[in-house]
Amino acid sequence: MKPLKAELMLIVVTLFWGSSYLFMKLGLGTLGEFNLISLRFGLAFILAGLLFRKRLRSVDARTLKYGALLGFLLLGVFTCITFGLKTTTTSNAGFLVALTVVFVPMLEVLVFRKKVAPPQIFGTVLAISGIGLLTLNGSLQIRPGDLLCILSAVFYAVQILVTSRAVKTCDSLNIGILQLGFAGGYALILSAIFETPSLPSTLPGWIAILALGILCSACGFILQPVAQKYTTPTRTGLIFALEPVFAAFFGYLFVHEQLSLQGYTGAALVLLGILASELLGKLHMVPPARMLKKRRAHL
Repeated sequence: MKPLKAELMLIVVTLFWGSSYLFMKLGLGTLGEFNLISLRFGLAFILAGLLFRKRLRSVDARTLKYGALLGFLLLGVFTCITFGLKTTTTSNAGFLVALTVVFVPMLEVLVFRKKVAPPQIFGTVLAISGIGLLTLNGSLQIRPGDLLCILSAVFYAVQILVTSRAVKTCDSLNIGILQLGFAGGYALILSAIFETPSLPSTLPGWIAILALGILCSACGFILQPVAQKYTTPTRTGLIFALEPVFAAFFGYLFVHEQLSLQGYTGAALVLLGILASELLGKLHMVPPARMLKKRRAHL
């Protein structure tokens, strides 16, 4: 698969994920948090498993271990988001989870000892400033939901890095399917402990579960590792930066959510920080001779 096709695939995935905040809000009206997560990923796993049952026969121990680990990370991501949406808006959640793009290079520095480029430092400062404007109220307090969404972005960053490593030695499609099953299984256990598992009892609840299960999970998390195999973690993170834009659009279109002037300023700073961290960071890493060669090629 060519990188361009893989990246277009990731854009479609990001569109699905941008709509997921709205569907999660919708589903939380009738279902518990862990119940919602278990139904979402359980449905996705069943559909994907039936569709690719022959492929799953080749699963080995390494793929199973990576699937279990990625499933745990997905559970962390969506537990934070689902609980966070109870006290924050879909727009705020989308922009805060998009900080994944800033956390990916930060974790690469901490874990793989990579050097921090000045543009990434600049981007991080912009993003942190944006978080302050987006989340702090007049009394300088941040809502618990906003904190949970920031924590979710950390889980997402780890998930991206682990996925990039996993697809180098394992079947990317099988990893995508297995992580759904493990995430749904973990959530079902937690739902049985802390809630009463049940099926949706309303039409909006069923719409939310079907959309989350089929589009946002089955399609999204299977296509992600498949496409990510043909691009870099940095470019993956940059494409995921579109997620808050889609989330804000769906929030405005369907539930008429609007940010304040301070909120829009903060959201803009978050996006600028993400773009600065990725685009300027990439230019900074290109050697001068290669830059000159590229410029000559365009003349």
